[in-house]
Amino acid sequence: MSRFKRGAHVDSRAGFRQEKEDCPVPYGLLKAARKSGQLNLSGRGLTEVPQSVWRLNTDTPQEAQQNLSFGAADRWWEQTDLTKLLLSSNKLQSLSEDVKLLPCLLVLDLHDNQLISLPDSIRDLEQLQKLILSKNKLTELPSGLWRLTNLRYLVLTSNKLSTFEHLANLKNLVKLNLFCNKLKSLPPAISEMKNLRMLDCSRNQLESIPPVLAQMQSLEQLYLRHNKLHFLPKLPCCKTLKELHCGNNQIEILEADHLKHLSALSLLELRDNKVKSLPEEITLLQGLERLDLTNNDIGSLPCGLGTLPKLKSLSLEGNPLRGIRRDVLTVKQPDGGSKEEPKTAMTLPSQAKINVHAIKTLKTLDYSEKQEASIPDEVFDAVDDSPVANVNFSKNQLMAVPSRILELKDTLADINLGFNKLTSIPVDFSMLKQLVHIDLRNNLLTSLPMELEGLTKLRSVILSFNRFKSFPEVLYRISYLETILISNNQVGGIDPVQMKTLNNLSTLDLSNNDIMQVPPELGNCTSLRALMLDGNPFRNPRAAILSKGTDAVLEYLRSRIPT
Repeated sequence: MSRFKRGAHVDSRAGFRQEKEDCPVPYGLLKAARKSGQLNLSGRGLTEVPQSVWRLNTDTPQEAQQNLSFGAADRWWEQTDLTKLLLSSNKLQSLSEDVKLLPCLLVLDLHDNQLISLPDSIRDLEQLQKLILSKNKLTELPSGLWRLTNLRYLVLTSNKLSTFEHLANLKNLVKLNLFCNKLKSLPPAISEMKNLRMLDCSRNQLESIPPVLAQMQSLEQLYLRHNKLHFLPKLPCCKTLKELHCGNNQIEILEADHLKHLSALSLLELRDNKVKSLPEEITLLQGLERLDLTNNDIGSLPCGLGTLPKLKSLSLEGNPLRGIRRDVLTVKQPDGGSKEEPKTAMTLPSQAKINVHAIKTLKTLDYSEKQEASIPDEVFDAVDDSPVANVNFSKNQLMAVPSRILELKDTLADINLGFNKLTSIPVDFSMLKQLVHIDLRNNLLTSLPMELEGLTKLRSVILSFNRFKSFPEVLYRISYLETILISNNQVGGIDPVQMKTLNNLSTLDLSNNDIMQVPPELGNCTSLRALMLDGNPFRNPRAAILSKGTDAVLEYLRSRIPT
């Protein structure tokens, strides 16, 4: 009790002043974190993590030293252990060994820093389930990391890793992302990760895949794009594999041995390889729904391709096909007849009506309202060397962003991909550095890749009528955004602290989502001129407040911020 008595004679504001001088983290945030168990310090320019963060659950809080009159909301002794710590988009080059003082962490996000190494004491975070280390400068990983046996998600995208070992301990890992490193091989121990469902090794230097990979019995998605593979991996035990992405490699031959065990496969992506022919054994893939063979050397197709019962999309642009017979993909009926129309959406080069005049004079490439599953090569070929600033591919049936869009990266400022069937946006989209406006309305999107934060010129993004359940994290990172329209989704909430960092944001449409509670701190986003919140299930602000307009809503929210 002596510590409490000494504290009684101290100026009650002294602790706050000291914290402000010594620590770049507001004391109010630390206090709130003790209650919620979550602390978000993303994008604060931190070069090191303050000791007060590491010691959050070990040191006695300041309020214990200031007075003994506590309301129900200020019972510091009822603090919660920190379980979620977000430190992304700072300037951290290293992490203190004191990370071990937060043993109850479940989530640790360190992406987009300058980390060269990690402390071995990370081994003490025994409960950690999600570790995000993408966009750093890691060349190796500490042995302690492999002791985190409860880890389920490990993201190592965009580092400088050339090798790693000791994977066998991570038996509970569900998702391992090694995208964009310098890996020349995968360790055999990777096969012992029996619960792994998603493995992304794209953009490395892999020349082969170890045979033991076939023992990964839970694997559902395997990404091997942009490597140096000459063959598909043999995966006899991967009975659950649904997606195999091997585009942009050096694969020339598809052998029966590579196909016969992939009975559960629904998507096979082999675009931009050197495949010369398809074996008849392709018919063994009875569950196949999408087959992408864009930009290969295929001259003919096996007749049996038409017997695949579930095939919905077949992409063949950029192949030297010689007189393909449409009946190859026509399903034969039991009575000997056949359907008049192929059941498969084939994307073959077609005679497209291309407005060359618009390309030359308006810098506009328009191939909208065609209801086509892909954009024919002739459309891009027509561009020639003309600078294109605007692209309109809306109102088609696109299931993926056309890869050749990257050919326009030096001049493309405005892209409209609305009213299609896009389920994801590729990481390569981030190479369109000149983009100012993006329209993705009325698609099937659930997330956006974090790499889009590289679109520093982006001013507006339209995501209305998609399937987002959370506000895309990357949007908080695009600092010059002025307009975000994300109405008619299933967004459950927003982070007002991160939203406030968007100093230029003037229009935010969150109407018709699933927001149960509007955070009062949203009122601090004073740059907003138009805030739409109607059609959500929250109780406050009430309709009478909403009807008064944005300024009234923001003022109301500020009045409810706890003091």
